[in-house]
Amino acid sequence: MSGFERLVQLIAVLRGPDGCPWDRAQDHMSLRRHMLEEAYEAVAAIESGDDDELEDELGDVLLQIVLHAQIAAEEGRFTIDDVVSRITGKILRRHPHVFEDAIATTPAEVHERWDEIKRGEKESEGLLDGVPCSLPALMRAQKISRRVVGVGFEWETLEDVWEKLHEEIDELKSVEPGSAEAADEIGDVLFTMVNIARKQGIDAEEALRGTCDKFSRRWRLMEAEAARTGRLISEMGIDVLERLWQEAKREELPGAGQLPDEGGEGEDEPL
Repeated sequence: MSGFERLVQLIAVLRGPDGCPWDRAQDHMSLRRHMLEEAYEAVAAIESGDDDELEDELGDVLLQIVLHAQIAAEEGRFTIDDVVSRITGKILRRHPHVFEDAIATTPAEVHERWDEIKRGEKESEGLLDGVPCSLPALMRAQKISRRVVGVGFEWETLEDVWEKLHEEIDELKSVEPGSAEAADEIGDVLFTMVNIARKQGIDAEEALRGTCDKFSRRWRLMEAEAARTGRLISEMGIDVLERLWQEAKREELPGAGQLPDEGGEGEDEPL
């Protein structure tokens, strides 16, 4: 018996009559939060570069997959073998440049062919029907943008997108701050920024995560300096805070010394 088969067997036992009360009580809906949390923890492990941590977190993700498949099997809907069979078929179908005679020599060509094949698989659906509404807004915007670009709805140059961004910013400035119109225009600005990133081959989600990490590092340096002087950062005025911020930025420059360890996985663990 393979390790994977052993895992499937263990989950079946946990869900069985003499199994674990907690596992037996779960269904797809009650487990969806855990699927989300485990996926984000796996991403955090990837970013940490810790192989032991990644091995552990990938196991947690796999547990969720097998558990969902077991629940479906008990309901007579599908089995883990069906899941494996479906993803195997999808891999073969979407990689004709590897398993058939098609040609794709660059990641961009592979991406274009991949999107084309996906559209052919679900011709009855609208182009955007397969983009989950439950995705974080930034990720959803990227997927929407990429799909419409795949059928030719695209700016010719990066400069054209910059012009669109300035147009959206001007529209935002023209409405009442804090109004429903302002919220709508802010959304337009953010969506256009996603396209500026895409046009440059930059993943907007990763870029924003990097900025959040950077901001958090600098803020911790500010807090450390405030603590060193025996003051609470909440009691400092904006002038002092700005000075601390600039000092923290200088601390990050090459040769300026090591940043303090942030510890843990952070508070922004995904979706």
